[in-house]
Amino acid sequence: MKISFSKNGQAMPFTTEAIDQTAFEQLNHTEIRWLGNASILINSRGRVILIDPLLDGFDMPLLIDMPINSKDIPRADALLISHIDGDHLNFETLENIKHVTKAYYAPPYVSDVMTEKGYPTQTCLLNEPFSIEDIKVTPTPTKHNWQSELEKYNYREWKEEEYVGYWMETPDGTIWLPSDSRLLSEHLTMPEPDVILFDFSDNDWHITYDGAVKLANTYPNSELICIHWGSVDAADWTPFNGNPERLLKDVVNPERVHALNVGQAFVLKEEA
Repeated sequence: MKISFSKNGQAMPFTTEAIDQTAFEQLNHTEIRWLGNASILINSRGRVILIDPLLDGFDMPLLIDMPINSKDIPRADALLISHIDGDHLNFETLENIKHVTKAYYAPPYVSDVMTEKGYPTQTCLLNEPFSIEDIKVTPTPTKHNWQSELEKYNYREWKEEEYVGYWMETPDGTIWLPSDSRLLSEHLTMPEPDVILFDFSDNDWHITYDGAVKLANTYPNSELICIHWGSVDAADWTPFNGNPERLLKDVVNPERVHALNVGQAFVLKEEA
């Protein structure tokens, strides 16, 4: 594992690796790329999926460079949004790739907001699978409706089902994004995924550090791609300041903890 640190001591990825057009071409395997914070690019044998893409105009200072200009993205077969928060739903990025995006998916309320803004979005319901060609996607439960605790957001009811994770079955294996969430009992009874897109934020409206370790050790053979860390310049803000090196002493089979460079490809190997 190779990481670096900001001037304030915040762990951050070692570098950014530029993504070129080959990342969107036909492949004979599945590649996962972390785009920073919680943004993910998956190319599964030519099926391109973007999850929570945020490449433009973020409203907080960043520690990282973006691996690709959003206007240079040539295509997206599907774009998945997990929830409404501004570090997951970015309309500037969506607008820049609107002409190359085939389909949008989001949970209730989020899909309505996106559709009203001109992005015709299919509503994802918990535990109801849908297909992106040969990839089966199932929304999984989360608990991240933090707005419900703050008076300033009491203009509506923030329901748990408006925030989801995604379980993806590709030809090369399973990828699970639990997403921003407190640890739920349902998270500990899944089939073992091949890869977990792993938020380990030590925050009460995320998984907490102890919860992250519990999740990781429930699935001791799952590869762990660390996300939601080292991107936002916020050394004192727990949703963004996790250090992947800390996991190495607490996670079973620590060699499966991956602190990728931004834009770096992780290959999901086909089972023999």
